[in-house]
Formats: sequence, structure tokens, C-alpha cells
Amino acid sequence: MEMEKVILRQQVLLDHLRPARFSKASKDLVASVCAAGDSAAYERVAEFGDDVVIVAAYRTPICKAKRGGFKDTLADDLLAPVLKALIDKTGLSPVEVGDIVVGTVLAPGSQRASECRMAAFYAGFPETVPVRTVNRQCSSGLQAVADVAAAIKAGFYDIGIGAGVESMTANPMAWEGSVNSKVEFFRKAQDCLLPMGITSENVAERYGVSRQDQDQAAVESHKRAAAATATGKFKDEIIPVETKVVDPKTGDEKPVTISIDDGIRPNASVSDLGKLRPAFKKGGTTTAGNSSQVSDGAGAVLLMKRAVAMQKGLPILGVFRSFTAVGVDPAVMGVGPAVAIPAAVKAAGLEIDDIDLFEINEAFASQFTYCSQKLELDPEKVNVNGGALALGHPLGATGARCVATLLHEMKRRGKDCRFGVVSMCIGTGMGAAAVFERSGAVDQLCNARPIKDHTSLSKDAQ
Repeated sequence: MEMEKVILRQQVLLDHLRPARFSKASKDLVASVCAAGDSAAYERVAEFGDDVVIVAAYRTPICKAKRGGFKDTLADDLLAPVLKALIDKTGLSPVEVGDIVVGTVLAPGSQRASECRMAAFYAGFPETVPVRTVNRQCSSGLQAVADVAAAIKAGFYDIGIGAGVESMTANPMAWEGSVNSKVEFFRKAQDCLLPMGITSENVAERYGVSRQDQDQAAVESHKRAAAATATGKFKDEIIPVETKVVDPKTGDEKPVTISIDDGIRPNASVSDLGKLRPAFKKGGTTTAGNSSQVSDGAGAVLLMKRAVAMQKGLPILGVFRSFTAVGVDPAVMGVGPAVAIPAAVKAAGLEIDDIDLFEINEAFASQFTYCSQKLELDPEKVNVNGGALALGHPLGATGARCVATLLHEMKRRGKDCRFGVVSMCIGTGMGAAAVFERSGAVDQLCNARPIKDHTSLSKDAQ
């Protein structure tokens, strides 16, 4: 009887301390801002068990389009292995998946939607599991992950897959049909039609990014990617793909297993890159050597509600914390991450300095360099295993690839790495970014980052 009174007194005290927006019916202690109204350094506003978590993330190797290991591999045969790996490696029953969302860019929409549905069947998913595609150009893979996270958060289903696929061999970048004549009256609309290489030149010219800086960024990307490959860092995220290569002269088919990225140049040097001619503009600074490679590949991410993952005993790679897409000037579309990253970080209740790792897509060295400098990012935190300048940029797959690369690196770093960001620029002038938290860094009651200044106190208490 005495114990019941103690419990009752504790509950009354908690009800007094709990901010008004939380229901008194809740029995769980929830970390929150001070009731006086000032913002905490990091606030968890959702119930712990409702967190959207990632339990698995894999990708294929990334291969050079038209001449790499996947030049004779169809898009559905790229996607199926990573979908299958999510099920095989977690032991999840595929019937439990509520939806599969696939980011893809270049292929005709209805055809690629059918190919993705076919890939799900190849991977062992039953007819009851739906599939759809999403296209926000270079961020499509990340958008797919964000869409699934949002659907889980909304209660549409508890388990979903966000994926991405692109065969730039089969579907090269090209405009089909005529352009609306109305475009000549709208400058921003005109700029949506600019070749991506010209937008890179615009960024370099407008923001003063030198050829030397661009070539150095490319060399660093290849150096880091080569080191990551040599030390086996990518093995945890790469799913080897059994496929074929066709001899263009004889037509003979040869079965192969592709298990490593084939675009990395370990011996790249600034002096060698400096010999390359500008690729898009006479007298320009953007070359084939400091631009992302045209590539083929796929990636997939398995998300679910934390309570479900815990019930199933599945290890948690990370927690999905926030996602933001923004619009920028189409003429300098590459600046997107410089706008999207601060917005996503703020949405997560954090500051840039709180982020331990960044995966920023290197569409072009010009825009990657500008964004890193604009945000004053520590180079030792950004693309630590190289980026698209070395690995390649299969448009629809890049977002999912970056999520896999980020989360596996965060896992390796353990307690020294809590928050990570994935971001990329987007053709026609946009940017996207998402914040992830390493699962081992959080629990239900201890979830706020250490702070030196007590900014979470009310002004009267400071």
C-alpha cells in the first residue's frame, strides 16, 4: 500500500513537469524542452518506439555506363539482388513489407515501374506487396527512403523499403519530344534546360571555385575510395551481382560476378587531371575528370518502426531523423546541398557542428567544393570513403547508395559518431538532405547531446 502511494506521488510530480502538449495519460517519461519555452539543444518529440529506423541498407557495386561491369545488365536485374539481400540477411518475411518505393530517373515512367515490379518478384516478394517509383532526379533514391519513413510515421504500414536504380547504359540522358515555346518568356524555366555541365561552370564562375580546387577534390575522392576498397570498408554494404558481359565483337556471353566499384582510379593526380580539356565550355574548368561518372547501379534500404524492429530482434543501423527538399536557382543547381543541409539539420533540432559525418553527392567538383566551403565543413567529416567523382553517380540509385555508405561507416565508428547527413543537388535547381542518428547512441531516456552552455534553461534561470 505504501509503495502504491509512492508511485502515485511520482506520477503527480511527472505530470507537473511534463509540458502541456503531452497527454497526461502517457506513462512514459519523455525528454523535452523546458516548459518555460526555450529550445533544448536536441529534443526528441516522438515516442521512442515510434522512431523510424533502418535495419539494413545495401547497394550493388557502381559500374561505368556502356563500358563497365553492368553494361549488359538490365535495370531489373540490378534492383532484384539488393531487394533480395534485405530479406535474406534480416530473415524478414517479405509478406510483411507494406510498400517498396524505388527512385529512378531516366527510363520512361511506365516501363521502369513495370521493371521494378518485376524485380520484386525476382527477389521473392509476393504479389501482395505493392511497388511504386518516384522521380526527384538526383535525389530520387533518398526521396524514396524519405517517402517510406513518412508513410511509416503516418501509420500507413510498419515496414517498408526505399530503393533506387539506374542503368545509364540503357537510358542515357536525353530530352524526348519538343520543348514548349512558352519557355522563352520565363528565364528560370529556360535555365531548367541547361546542360548539367554548364550549371557546374556557372557555380565555378559565380562563386570563384578554381580549376585547381576542382581537380584536387577529384583526386581526394579517388584516393579515399581506393583506400576504402583496399581495406574492405565497402564489403558490408555491397551485394555482389551475378550477371553477364557480352563481347561487342563476337557477341559471346561470359558469366561474371561483379563485387567492386569499377570507376575508381587509385593513381589519379592533379597533374594528370590538369591535362584534360574543358568538357562543356571553351575556357571552362569542368572536365571529365572533375565530374561524376555516368554509371549503373542500385541500392535498397529497409525501414520499420523501432518497436517492430525490437520485437523481431533486428539490429538497428540508424534512426531516420529528418528530411528536407529545397529549391534554388536552376542556373546554379549544384548549390542545393548548401541550402538543404542547414534546413534538414535545423528540422532535426541540431546544429551543423553536431553532425559527425556527411555524405554529399559529388555531382561536380565545383558544386561539391562550394557547398563544403560555404558550410565550413571539416574535410575529415565529408565523404570519408570517397564520393561520386570516384564511385560514379547512377542518378536514381545515388540516394540509397549514400544512405548505405553513411550508416555502415557510422556503425564502424561507434560511439564517436552519432549524427550523419546525406545530401545532394538536384537538376532544375533543388537540393535534398536527410539526417540520421546512429542507433547505439540513443535510448528512451538519455537522448540529448552534451552541451557546454545551459541554453535549455529558461531565461529567468540563466
